[in-house]
Amino acid sequence: MRLSMFLVALVLVVVLGSPFAQAQTDLVTAAKREGRLTVYGSMETDVFAVVQKIFEGKYGIPLDYWRASSTRVMDRVLTEVRAGKPLYDVAHTNRSPMMILKGEKAFGKYTSPSYESFPAAALDKDSVLSPSYRVVVVSVLYNTRLVKAEDAPKTMADLLLPKWKGKIVMPDPTQHTTTMTWLANLNKIMGADWRSYVERLAGQVSLVESFLPAVNKVITGEFPLGISYVKYVHVFGKEGAPLDYVRLTPVLAEAHHVALGAKPTSPNAGKLFIDMFTSRLGLLALAQAGEFVLVPGIYPPIKDADKLKIVMMEDLDEQELKQFGAELGRFFLKR
Repeated sequence: MRLSMFLVALVLVVVLGSPFAQAQTDLVTAAKREGRLTVYGSMETDVFAVVQKIFEGKYGIPLDYWRASSTRVMDRVLTEVRAGKPLYDVAHTNRSPMMILKGEKAFGKYTSPSYESFPAAALDKDSVLSPSYRVVVVSVLYNTRLVKAEDAPKTMADLLLPKWKGKIVMPDPTQHTTTMTWLANLNKIMGADWRSYVERLAGQVSLVESFLPAVNKVITGEFPLGISYVKYVHVFGKEGAPLDYVRLTPVLAEAHHVALGAKPTSPNAGKLFIDMFTSRLGLLALAQAGEFVLVPGIYPPIKDADKLKIVMMEDLDEQELKQFGAELGRFFLKR
């Protein structure tokens, strides 16, 4: 019911017009003259295609999207910035990499009119990063053909049971920044037992590059369990994948941001995209595609999504990532 009422309100705004839309007239004209937009990000191509279709359909501006893991997005942007040859107009990924890129002057200042709908506390004091428009929620996913719901782990501690040894896949935390950040934040759940837990977990798992290959290996049945994003239950479940997730209490989540490049080839198209991407229209489209967006009362079409107790991760700076990565290496690389 709440979603239906929101859609009605959204249609009225689109049909009747709004000050926000009218104020964009000059920006749209300038953006169309630029001709093309390039976006780098870690959002899955199929999910991003939902907002890409809206953007291209509404403004007629072709969009080129390069997708990779959060770590690879950060590395590519850093390489281009340090070489003085940035090829991206807009970038978006998890908070820790975005904060590092901000520190490297990879982004320019831009405050979208759509940010007015976010709480003032969510705004970047430097007007560089967008407010967090969505969060990525991490949990244990399992193949429902291989694991019955009653037999699935109920807590993080259950992953240490002998029966799961060698049957869990997760991203390599020494190479993947989001997994590294997630493990660091597990201390909020594990407390004094955290270090012992992480060391024992390392002996239970097999490693892949990022969350997407982890869930793919669960879907194919190579592993019955995987540590990955909850949203994949919907993203791949709608295609028939046998996936469910453990309702951990709490679940950890990381914020995502989007930003305009410091030296974009298409600055106006970049601004126009950020306006649409972080608008209620863009966020609603993302929610319907399975994302946990930060719009009150709007949830992805995932069972019990509205009941999850979500705790936000604290981000790690570049030095903390290096130090923590080296520490994790002693656990995960000695296996």
